[in-house]
Amino acid sequence: MKLTENAKTVLERRYLKRDAQGQALETVEELFRRVADAIAQADRSYDPQADVDALSEEFYQMMTRLEFLPNSPTLMNAGRPLGQLSACFVLPVEDSMDGIFEAIKQAALIHKSGGGTGFSFSRLRPAGAAVNSTGGVASGPISFMKVFNMATEAVKQGGTRRGANMGILRVDHPDILPFIDCKKEGGEITNFNISVAITEAFMQSVEADEPYDLIDPRTGEAVGSLSARMVFERIVDAAWRNGEPGIIFLDRLNRDNIVPGIASIESTNPCGEQPLLPYESCNLGSINLVNMLREEDGRWVLDWEKLKQTVQKAVHFLDNVIDVNKYPLDSIDRMTKQTRKVGLGVMGFADLLLRLGVPYNSEEGVALGGKVMAFINSTAHEASRELAQSRGAFPLFEQSTLRGGDPVRNGTVTTIAPTGTLSIIAGVSSGVEPVFGFVYIRNVMDSTELVEVNPILRETLERRGLYSEELMRRISQEGSLAHIPELPEDIRRVFVCAHDISPEYHIRMQAAFQAETDNAVSKTVNFQNAATREDVREVYLLAYRLGCKGVTIYRDGSRDSQVLNIGSVNNGQTERPSSIVPRPRPEITMGLTERIKTGCGNLYVTVNYDSEGICEVFTSTGKAGGCPSQSEAVARLASIALRSGISVEEIMNQMKGIRCPSTVRQAGLKCTSCPDAISQVIRKVYDLQQDAGHSSRLPEKVQEALEEKRQPPPEGQTFRYCPECGQPLEHEGGCVTCRSCGYSKCG
Repeated sequence: MKLTENAKTVLERRYLKRDAQGQALETVEELFRRVADAIAQADRSYDPQADVDALSEEFYQMMTRLEFLPNSPTLMNAGRPLGQLSACFVLPVEDSMDGIFEAIKQAALIHKSGGGTGFSFSRLRPAGAAVNSTGGVASGPISFMKVFNMATEAVKQGGTRRGANMGILRVDHPDILPFIDCKKEGGEITNFNISVAITEAFMQSVEADEPYDLIDPRTGEAVGSLSARMVFERIVDAAWRNGEPGIIFLDRLNRDNIVPGIASIESTNPCGEQPLLPYESCNLGSINLVNMLREEDGRWVLDWEKLKQTVQKAVHFLDNVIDVNKYPLDSIDRMTKQTRKVGLGVMGFADLLLRLGVPYNSEEGVALGGKVMAFINSTAHEASRELAQSRGAFPLFEQSTLRGGDPVRNGTVTTIAPTGTLSIIAGVSSGVEPVFGFVYIRNVMDSTELVEVNPILRETLERRGLYSEELMRRISQEGSLAHIPELPEDIRRVFVCAHDISPEYHIRMQAAFQAETDNAVSKTVNFQNAATREDVREVYLLAYRLGCKGVTIYRDGSRDSQVLNIGSVNNGQTERPSSIVPRPRPEITMGLTERIKTGCGNLYVTVNYDSEGICEVFTSTGKAGGCPSQSEAVARLASIALRSGISVEEIMNQMKGIRCPSTVRQAGLKCTSCPDAISQVIRKVYDLQQDAGHSSRLPEKVQEALEEKRQPPPEGQTFRYCPECGQPLEHEGGCVTCRSCGYSKCG
């Protein structure tokens, strides 16, 4: 296999089968053999004489040549006891306590198995509505979203990462305004991406500047109205502020619902590209377009025949996944097999354009995107029809909008998903996104700097005698090739990154792929930090006018930046700030953990510091119990105070000596309460820092790495870094991905 070092790292850290001690039990090649063998077995269900060994070899070659890769749960779990192979699910949330907590339980099972979940909270009665069974009032969708969020926090997804959710509310729900702003402050709904489900009628009211009705979800009757334009502006403002909410065009999703008589589409998966009925799941996979190229007379061309064959094999693979999958719920098993939806997409599209010398932000680039996806979509439908001849159409075919045509095996066949870790494995650009950055500087453990360059850019520059490490470092600092006049104009024109591309071209490319895709397209419109609300508004309107099914935007640095009002100078006097905002949590800290015996049992206190001093406190309780919520609250408040400039002495003085009844009854203890214990450990770390023989600074290598990151970013950009390896994070479909180590998080 032609794997990059990054790809090997990601596969070894996140995908290989391991024993109880964490030792790998398979090689990368054995991983793909395991997956190929498991998926090929489905053919025996239709033909006992099927040559599954030959089919397994075909699947194995397709994956190890990096021509096609299935979604991550399939790579992780195929051929293993868990056996859950789907990436995404949608669960209904009924307007009853039983229904709400049943959905929470089902989501926990899905997250445990490695999947992500989408929910519409539109059926829930609004906050303040009467609850007849108790005589009380409803707390509303947002309060229950917080409960879902806490449940997600408690379940490690597939043993590798926390689960991801999509939370959707219809624009005509009475609680729409608080929903739009529910992530304004952050902190309570961290495991959700959120989107507003917008109707065509609402958008028409926006354009006409008219009011629209708010609908009681229980009765279907109007209970009020709002200015459509005002609500639209609130959505725009919130998205400009921190990238959320996104929007989905609900009527368009249901326009393409193949079984409207069975159920309506209410929600999508966490990244928005897969609309699903309640209890449906979908199996996704992506074709590596870079490996569909061949050289001909010294230039690269697209090998359409190879692409056709790869699409046909990929549809066969994904249809087999439906049969060998071990679903987390029987209801999901039944519904998924009724429509047999699959989602074949692409990755490496931006790299394909680089190879062909076509700018992403050009008429030619947009046209090529549409042409490639039209070919994939038509070929995938043809492959599904061929499977139906031997396996039969999906069970609900005669009740679907497709009846009357040739039988098809799968209700849908194409989806453009984000391919964060898959594209790292394949060593190509993600999904249909442009290249995020062409050059990165990586610090390794011995303080050596490694210059990582997009392989197509490196090859192009070396061929033309332009490559040098000095130039690469300059590109890394600039963040783009656009402002380096020494480079030829044709190279600067073709090698454009995400921030070189206008929002209009981001949307036009998304629309080109959407026109040829059954489901939807995951695509993030990247704005520079200086973008205005008007820029965001125009993108949303353009997405509506060009036929997109949804849109996600991200203004660089908006989600993670802290705005600190330090006052202004007036006549030589510094005006006192109206509020104190803590400095951001440091990327790297060091500290001390001490076990202290309290009247409630053992309390473990961790006090961390960076080069500016003590900055955070954590607590955890031993098996004896105690009051963990109170000690955690004290630790959090102490951390905020420490990073807000409150003196360490003042914090210690406020906590020391506080007495607790549990402690009073137990003589001989060295502390009087949990807050007193926390103050003691803070004192110990503080004294160590004040000791002339103890350095309060971080180790030199760590300090150097931090100083590098504190250098001003390129104009208009605010990079944020991976918490596991420190490399820049890329935003895609409401999630972040590190292309260095494979770390990802949604919400």
